[in-house]
Amino acid sequence: MSARVSTLLMTMGIVLATTGLAAARPDSRSMSCAEIQSMIQSRRAVVLTTGPNTYDRYVRQFGNECDWPDIPMSAYIPSRDGDCPVHRCQDPGLDFPE
Repeated sequence: MSARVSTLLMTMGIVLATTGLAAARPDSRSMSCAEIQSMIQSRRAVVLTTGPNTYDRYVRQFGNECDWPDIPMSAYIPSRDGDCPVHRCQDPGLDFPE
C-alpha cells in the first residue's frame, strides 16, 4: 500500500473517531426546547452540553433517575429558541428558616 493511501486512511480514521466522540454529548444550544424535552423523556436521563465548558445531567420530572436524597429540581438551560425548562437531580436542602 502506498504512503499516500496509508495517510489518507489514517486521516479518515482520526476524523471519524473525533466526530464520534463529539456526538456522544448533544449540545442543548443547537436543539429546540421541544427536541431537548423529548430526548429527556425518551431516554429518562441525558447528559447535555450547555456552554463552551459546561454540561450536566438532566432527568424526567417523574421517575426514579435521581439517587437519594436528590430529587428532580427545576432548571433552565439554553436552547436554540431560548431558555428551556428541564429538571436535574439536586439535594432539596431542607433548611427551614428559624
